[in-house]
Amino acid sequence: MSVIKIKQTRSAIKRPADQKATIKALGFKRLNHVIEKENTPQIMGMINKVKHLIQIID
Repeated sequence: MSVIKIKQTRSAIKRPADQKATIKALGFKRLNHVIEKENTPQIMGMINKVKHLIQIID
């Protein structure tokens, strides 16, 4: 599988609990934190759920 880089660009403050949990499950610690994840259907579903809070880096 390929690896994708994801950056958290917006805060999870004042967001629903499920979105906060998804950000935490992806492994984000703070704003502008960049992580690398395998491109699996599970990860893509998590990304889709919080796509308004993150950015996929090429």
